[in-house]
Amino acid sequence: MTTIYHNPRCSKSRQTLELLAKHNIQPEIRLYLQDTPSVEEIKTLLTQLAITPLELMRTKESTFKELNLDKDSTDEECIEALHTHPILIERPIVIHNNKAKIGRPPESVLALFE
Repeated sequence: MTTIYHNPRCSKSRQTLELLAKHNIQPEIRLYLQDTPSVEEIKTLLTQLAITPLELMRTKESTFKELNLDKDSTDEECIEALHTHPILIERPIVIHNNKAKIGRPPESVLALFE
């Protein structure tokens, strides 16, 4: 099964979804801004992506600064912020066979299907 953490307002997210469709991949679409991932789901996602919580964050979002987060924030602080403020989650994310890729650029997600 394939899942995409999707934000329809994001051009990269839309491009990634279109790219998957061109390759006959029909992912389950998770509108993560409405269906917020739990803390455990975020931890699993971090493992699948093999990145740190800070690397998953959109650090240029105003919410990041409003929460007084920075490069010295703890993993726990970042994970909690990702859970309570999903706008901070980098997007899109495609998950396939227990591995994940961030679709920046969109073509990077194709490595999951090789």
